[in-house]
Amino acid sequence: MQTTSPGRIDRAYVWMIAPAAILFTAMLTIPLLTGFFYTFTNYAGYGDWRFVGFANYLNLFRDDVVWGSYAFTLLYAVSATILINVIALSLALLLNSAIKGQTFFRGLFFLPNILPVLIVAYIFQYLFTNNLPAIGQALGWEWLSTSLLANENTAWMVIVFVGVWQAVAFSTIVYLAGLQTVPEEVYEAAAIDGASRWEQFRRMTFPLIMPFFTINMVLSFKNSLGVFDQVVALTNGGPGTATQSISFLIFRNGFQGGEYAYQTANGIIYFILVLVISFAQLRFLSSKDTNA
Repeated sequence: MQTTSPGRIDRAYVWMIAPAAILFTAMLTIPLLTGFFYTFTNYAGYGDWRFVGFANYLNLFRDDVVWGSYAFTLLYAVSATILINVIALSLALLLNSAIKGQTFFRGLFFLPNILPVLIVAYIFQYLFTNNLPAIGQALGWEWLSTSLLANENTAWMVIVFVGVWQAVAFSTIVYLAGLQTVPEEVYEAAAIDGASRWEQFRRMTFPLIMPFFTINMVLSFKNSLGVFDQVVALTNGGPGTATQSISFLIFRNGFQGGEYAYQTANGIIYFILVLVISFAQLRFLSSKDTNA
């Protein structure tokens, strides 16, 4: 049997890792560095280019369209994250209780997560554009007689609704996994002490599933910051630019609008923002978990 000296890495491990390392470098690292390089140019995605220094980054902070996309994205992310976790935790508590058809309902509530996002969004787009206005007209409700997607004050709510409807399923499963780790003896002891259901949840259940709450909060907020498919299918960024998310703006103007270098710089800023918010959120929630 061949042995290796301490401190040396077996070649077999190197050959097993090499293909993944090469693919990672070719598919991710090199494009990332190339894109970062182009942020200091006026490259449009084709043709000639020249260096412009930090002009792209400076112009981003003066662009009202970019600021509008960040405002919409943060509004969507905050609203969706709160709704996802409130609804998912409520469903998980319900599905974890002794109800008939528990397995069936668990599968039913997870169904939205396995459906293609674009197809679901297009179905909702048809409903909000055709069916709901017809119902509103029949009932004489003026606010529902026209498509909610055509109104910049309500279009973002529809996007939040569709995004939450599909994202709740995954968070519910995570919360269910957390609730399964809570010993039944904890509830029995609390019942003997006369604790109400709300006191049991606030003082025992929630602190014990805090790590799962942290995971869900970070993942749901990060995923919500990248909202794209719902925007494409429901509003295409409209009315006007009212529901134009950051990822949608980068895709449309960067790949279709000749702003490759400019939107790549926007992507770098966006990446840093997501990274900072995710780490801050994780640090804050982890401290709460430790204190609990």
